Parts: sequence; C-alpha cells; structure tokens
Amino acid sequence: MSFVEDARWFTPPPTADVSDAPGSPGRVTLVGAGPGDPELLTLRAVKALRGARLVLYDHLVSKEVLRYVAEDADLIYVGKEASQHTLPQESIIDLMVRLARSGRSMVRLKGGDGFIFGRGGEEAQALADAGIGFEVVPGITAAQGAGACAGIPLTHRDHAATLVFATGHLRGENEVALDWEALARPRQTVVIYMGMGTLPVICEQLVRHGLPAGTPAALVEQASLPGQRCITGTLQDLPALAQQHRVRPPALIVVGEVVALQPQLMRGMQTTGV
Repeated sequence: MSFVEDARWFTPPPTADVSDAPGSPGRVTLVGAGPGDPELLTLRAVKALRGARLVLYDHLVSKEVLRYVAEDADLIYVGKEASQHTLPQESIIDLMVRLARSGRSMVRLKGGDGFIFGRGGEEAQALADAGIGFEVVPGITAAQGAGACAGIPLTHRDHAATLVFATGHLRGENEVALDWEALARPRQTVVIYMGMGTLPVICEQLVRHGLPAGTPAALVEQASLPGQRCITGTLQDLPALAQQHRVRPPALIVVGEVVALQPQLMRGMQTTGV
C-alpha cells in the first residue's frame, strides 16, 4: 500500500480537459467512514474501499478503517486539523478533479458522514460542474456514534422531540455565527460539532438566549474509539469540566435533557457488555 502523507508533495498528472484526456474520466466515490470504529462502517463502504486503487482520506479516518483498502492501492492524506491544513479545501477539490480527468477513479474518504459538516456537498458540486461522475456512500455521523456509544439517546418522547446539528466554528471576527434563539428552545437536543475551541462562548450564548444554566450537557471525546470519554455536567460548568479533564478534539458537545439519562443507560450497557 502506497502512502502519500502530505498531498503537497504529490504530483498528479498534468491538468487537462476531459476531452483531451485519454479514455474516459475516472469516477469518484464519496464515502463516509463513520465515527471511527471500523465495525461501524457500512457494507457498501467496505466494498468501495476494497475495490479502490486510489484513496484520498481525511484526518478523522482511523488506521483501522484504512486496513480495508487493498495493499496495491495509493493513499493520499489530505486531512485538515484546526489551524493546520495539509491542503486548503479548494486545492483538495482541484486535486480530485485533475486525477479524475486523467482517468483515475478514486474513493474520497471522510470521517463520519461527508454530507454532515464534512464539506461533501461542496465536493459533489465541483465534480458535477466538472462533468465527473460520482456516487455517495453515507456514513454513520459522529453525533449518532457519540449518542449510541456514550449512552445518550439523541431523541426521546419525554425529553426531546427535536434534534439539531450545528457547527461551533468561528466565523469572521471571532464570532460563532449560530441562530442562538433556535438552539435555545426547550425539548430538543443540540449536538455541536467542532466546538471545543468556542465552548465557553457556546454555553454562555445558550444561557443568554433562554436555556437554564442547569441544562444537562456533555462532551463526548473520540466517540466509538478505544479512547472514548464522556464528561457530563451542565451548561454552567461544562467549560470548567473541559479544562479539568483536558478534553481535546475530536469531541462533540451535546446539550439537552437527554444527557441526564446517560448514567442510567451506561449502567445497562456495561451490565450487558456493550
């Protein structure tokens, strides 16, 4: 298996129009790798990985998942971490298009589900605009993995009739551009991706817009992986708990009354050996 650890040093074939490339352009399969545990891959994802000869993969794709790729395949790392991008998104898209136009089919492998805060929609748009065929293999998103593995039901008839996913990334002048009033509604569960760097702001704004400071909240770190941790508390004390326990990305923020069920569900899961 051939690894390219940094896509900046990978030289793809020269850029060419589809009409100029020998033969037909390659096809791209956009695959969601799930939250990390390889047993949570879909059968369709495993089939795509086993048949791939070229894989472009992200930072949150575990080594265990990559073991499903054939030994003679080429792997190119194009991962992005906070403030540390191997390639900017535009360059990743350009690389995919150039490779496909040269005739190479590939798997574009993303953690979780590529269409849920994975920028898979942007990549699909670019492929469609370039006239390159593609298919999408959905994955179990991180929120589903975190809820199931940490004992937090994301919906519950008694506690949460609505489920909201949001991203905690900074936008513009150090601003988290979210609809705080919508996120602070009662009887719902809010799962915030990529929010560890803005956790104090998130908790403060949710309380300011109407949620009680005592609303149950949790941090789920490395969901579904051997190092998984779930830290529970309230909106008021969650930032301090994050510092105390040194929680690091990848981690999700879960807010809502369903978090209060976590101790009970975890006891049952541990008793049955889940």
